[in-house]
Amino acid sequence: MTDQPNPVPVRTPEALPGTDTPDHRGRTGLDRAGRDLDRNADVVVRDVELTSRGWHVLRRTTFDYRRRDGRWESQQRETYDRGNGAAVLPYDRERGRVLLTRQFRYPAYVNDHPDGMLVEVAAGLLDGDAPLAAVRREAAEELGVTLGPVAHVLDAYMSPGSVTERLHFYAAPYTAADRTGAGGGLASEGEDIEVLEVPFAEALAMTRDGRIVDGKTILLLQWAALDGPFAPKAG
Repeated sequence: MTDQPNPVPVRTPEALPGTDTPDHRGRTGLDRAGRDLDRNADVVVRDVELTSRGWHVLRRTTFDYRRRDGRWESQQRETYDRGNGAAVLPYDRERGRVLLTRQFRYPAYVNDHPDGMLVEVAAGLLDGDAPLAAVRREAAEELGVTLGPVAHVLDAYMSPGSVTERLHFYAAPYTAADRTGAGGGLASEGEDIEVLEVPFAEALAMTRDGRIVDGKTILLLQWAALDGPFAPKAG
């Protein structure tokens, strides 16, 4: 009797949460993002792998890229997808003040910031809201201020080498009467935010001496000085 080789076991593909079965947030198809992109004829997406599916999503994408000299090469990039966000600078031009926040930021703390306590404009992820609705929500939650008219300033990718987030920037006038709440953020989300009402001249100086090192905040304060409510032409 001739010995027969052992049959090769048939492996059933593992069901991966976030791809073909829901993850802890009920999401599926997270590995599909980017596969249908065709807006750039010099980029052909070949594969998208889901490498982490926490509250936000980390992907590794393989694509072919045609260089300026015409040569094609294969590249890989990891992208962190946390959704888009919005930020707002409330200002009181008559009193020359702006409303800012101070809160602990662990990523800054672990990367050489002295204590991780960053001074920032109010901001947050859209979480399904339109950008304008999001800045009104964040202003109320973080600053305790009810915004009236809100002006769109610009949109920007803040870390385009690895993070997909596009941030929508706004500014809005406020008065003392508009400070209708205590602010401080949502304790249920671990927020413990101090509200700061700062003279604009001091806030601008803080961007120069290192007391303000947050990019979105620096951008909005510079806009306010150059083209916004505290620009020379605005007076």
